[in-house]
Amino acid sequence: MKTYLTLLIFFFNIPAYCQTDSIIFLKANWETQKIANGVKLKQHQFEQLFGRNSYLSILEIKNRKNLKFSFDYEPHELTLTSEFGKRNDALAAINGTFFDMKIGGSVVFLKVNGEVINQTKKNKDGKRYFYENAAVVINNSKIGIVNWNEVDGWEQKLTDENVMLSGPLVVYNHKEVPIDTAFSFNKTKHPRSLLITTASKTYLIAIDGRSEFAGGMSMSELAKISMWLKADAALNLDGGGSTGLYVKNLGIVNHPSDNKKFDHEGERKVANVIILKN
Repeated sequence: MKTYLTLLIFFFNIPAYCQTDSIIFLKANWETQKIANGVKLKQHQFEQLFGRNSYLSILEIKNRKNLKFSFDYEPHELTLTSEFGKRNDALAAINGTFFDMKIGGSVVFLKVNGEVINQTKKNKDGKRYFYENAAVVINNSKIGIVNWNEVDGWEQKLTDENVMLSGPLVVYNHKEVPIDTAFSFNKTKHPRSLLITTASKTYLIAIDGRSEFAGGMSMSELAKISMWLKADAALNLDGGGSTGLYVKNLGIVNHPSDNKKFDHEGERKVANVIILKN
């Protein structure tokens, strides 16, 4: 009897985040706004998700003919994600892939409308960085994710109209991709930007971090929320202080971390973005 009571006490004192984060995520009372036909913005402040406070902004986009994706970029400069969005009269924009913070321009392969804008820079050992293992592709304004085939120079041979290398890839073919936790970048919780594709929807997601109100996520946690959203594929974009999600008439809707305040003013200039228009 004593053992039984001890087990009951233990069970009812388990923190909420141990009782299945998926339930907490999927049953959250999301604040939802209609942005356009087929486009919704969903936001929620979690008190406990993966063991800490979290704030997510999810743009849910139905795969419709009138909703069109594209890239915008600065080849050698930097611009705010919100400015990219405004100059394209976009419904939404999210920061894209990794870039040179001093001189601008992508540090990974970027092709726009068939023209190569930036080439992939190698590390000091002459190899590609660990996070360059997939690409965002856009053809006829429709977006997708393709996996690296582990052949050097792979991205050069892609025939897609628009290609943006990024990573790590966290879900592919409906399955979680093994995450290399030897890299602190993967296992440490940071602000993250995430692209998810499914058969019927596309998600642009900004996950806030570096705040007492939002602790960020690791790559394995990105994989989990992607699976909960029934991802066919999910790809990490540039994150950290670069994470920014712009929505027309609302501005930056997440809480960029560069000003070290939990507001919408800490936006960082970036080199490229993913654009949504109608």
